[in-house]
Amino acid sequence: MHCGSRLCKPKMSASSYNSFWRTGRDVLRVPIAKISLAVALSNVPSRCSARAYSTGGTTFGSKLISILPLRATNRRVFGFAFLFGGGVGLYQTIQFSFQQHFAEDELPNLPNLQNSIPTNHGSDLTFATDLTFTLYQYKTCPYCSKVRAFLDYYGFQYKVVEVNPVMHTEIKWSSEYQTVPILMVEGKEIVQLNNSSVIISAMKTCMIDKERTMSEVVKYFPRLPSTNAWGNEVLEYTNKYWVMLNEIKITEVYTSKNARKEEVRWRQWADDWLVNRIKPNVYRTPAEALATYDHIVREGNFGSVPFAKYGGAFYMFWASKVLKIWYKLQDDVREDLYMAVNEWITAIGRKRKFMGGDKPNLADLAVYGVLRSMEDLEAFYDVMENTKVKKWYLATEKQVKEQGGRNL
Repeated sequence: MHCGSRLCKPKMSASSYNSFWRTGRDVLRVPIAKISLAVALSNVPSRCSARAYSTGGTTFGSKLISILPLRATNRRVFGFAFLFGGGVGLYQTIQFSFQQHFAEDELPNLPNLQNSIPTNHGSDLTFATDLTFTLYQYKTCPYCSKVRAFLDYYGFQYKVVEVNPVMHTEIKWSSEYQTVPILMVEGKEIVQLNNSSVIISAMKTCMIDKERTMSEVVKYFPRLPSTNAWGNEVLEYTNKYWVMLNEIKITEVYTSKNARKEEVRWRQWADDWLVNRIKPNVYRTPAEALATYDHIVREGNFGSVPFAKYGGAFYMFWASKVLKIWYKLQDDVREDLYMAVNEWITAIGRKRKFMGGDKPNLADLAVYGVLRSMEDLEAFYDVMENTKVKKWYLATEKQVKEQGGRNL
């Protein structure tokens, strides 16, 4: 997720200050009976707030449900917070928050930057050593964690570049695409792979079907115009959950056509369902929100940003309440997370160790990667103790570590 323009931050600081000041003033002035989050946030400019909510001329608040009453005490706290922040700290932390946790929820309406390499070398389901891989990521992003799980499991050696979620200095060279993860594959030529699911599907396709080049494979994942849940026009990758194989290769890799469809279904479930239950959970309470942001700041390349920890935690605690309503979750969002994780384990069943049978398949790696992004947080330990997932998780973790993939 990102601001509409990477050059907007210096130019928008003054307007952001005024907008947040007006928001705080309106929250304090509007009668309790009429106040709502949509009203409260109506002054926040969408382009500097959160791309997950808006990207066009409409405001952040107009994209939200307009029937979220705030109690008098919460109203005062909410109003004073915006007045105090003045748009300086909150602007930066809001932008960072949604970049960090909604990094890949939608893609900007931009040209396709996927380049090509002339040949694809490989043996035994791995690429030759004359290719190098560089992963641009946010470490705590679930989508980036998915890609690392894939690369580690298949034994790829790769370099990790931790991207600053505010300045994006590390990926400014990619002027038309500034969403992580990005995987650069470098050999005689260079190919840039964008989107976690496209990265995984394209890489796995080339690993299996060695007669096709990467330049051929990436054409199977075109980006077509689409409208997301927030009403914004985006370019969405098609076929991104499918490993693109011919009928002969399909029978060699999958035990049945149903096994292939099952893998696709649960890879998509990890992105569309599981991730959306994690977001409200890691910010469920003020203490959890603060612990999550402390974890993010320590693990990420955040740099020196005012209010990074406390401002971000405060904002995301409130945002999690909006997400809870948007996704129609229970009052205790932890129960929804438990249900989702147990649904996954039920789908695997008692006769299989993994969704892929004796070994993890791409769905196993996707779910594992998403859950791993919560490690060291209260929500993660609660899931391990209150669901049936722990045995599968530890078994998948062991498989991933035993494959020998490592970060350079």
